[in-house]
Amino acid sequence: MTETGKFRFLHTMLRVRDLDKSLDFYTRLLGMTLVRKSDFPSGKFTLAFVGYGEEAETTVLELTHNWDQEEDYEIGSGFGHLAIGVPDIYGTCEAMEKEGVPIPRPPGPMKHGSTVIAFIEDPDGYKIELIEK
Repeated sequence: MTETGKFRFLHTMLRVRDLDKSLDFYTRLLGMTLVRKSDFPSGKFTLAFVGYGEEAETTVLELTHNWDQEEDYEIGSGFGHLAIGVPDIYGTCEAMEKEGVPIPRPPGPMKHGSTVIAFIEDPDGYKIELIEK
């Protein structure tokens, strides 16, 4: 049994094939900030942490780039999606579309509800749900 306040959600990790492309997507297109980035030459990988605030105060996204990865990663059937709140989902999706971002589910009310959502894909094919807030 745990007491409230003892645990904090720190980060979610995604493996990415092209770190520069992924950093551009998450920072320029989704407005996150690069919090920190570290190279590990002996392990041949780089870790880049991005988010909407400082790591000490908010959950961030860890992008792991294995330098010798030549094939695209398989996303698998267990992963669902990341979710990001946006103030104007239609405008956001219009801007994403102009950037060539895939939008497998255009914005609109969700089935069986009134929340307006959309799904976009990052450069590695990870699904990101946009929720109008």
